[in-house]
This record gives sequence, structure tokens and C-alpha cells, in this order.
Amino acid sequence: MTVDRDVIAEHEHAPPDEVSTATMIAYAVAATLLVGWFLFGWLVLRQGFIDSVGEAAGAGFALLLVVSVVGTVRRSRR
Repeated sequence: MTVDRDVIAEHEHAPPDEVSTATMIAYAVAATLLVGWFLFGWLVLRQGFIDSVGEAAGAGFALLLVVSVVGTVRRSRR
């Protein structure tokens, strides 16, 4: 059984776009803010280690959800 290369070439997907430098900087800033939020809750507010981890993780997951929704909306417009 043989497969024509023309048929395969039609179904190949374009390579994914590279991540821009601005996006990488935004991710680094977001990570720094989340670590700062954790440290603020733990050391300044003295709310406990586990509570601070949970609060920072919750904020991080909410941020990931926002990034996912924005990315989906931008991709659907293409």
C-alpha cells in the first residue's frame, strides 16, 4: 500500500507561532507577582504557609484561565 505525498502535504499543519519576547516578559512579571503575593500573605499578613500557598495558587489558576480565554478568542478571529 502506498501513500501519495500530495495527499499528506495537504493535511500537514503549519508550525506553531513562536512566543514573543513581550509575552515571555509578561509571564515573568506574572510569576514574580504571584511569588510576591505568596510572600506578602505568609510573612506580612501571617496567615499561614498553606493558606498563602492556596491563595497564590488560586490567583495563578485564575490568571491561567484568563490567558486561556483570551488566547482562544484571539485564535478564533484568525
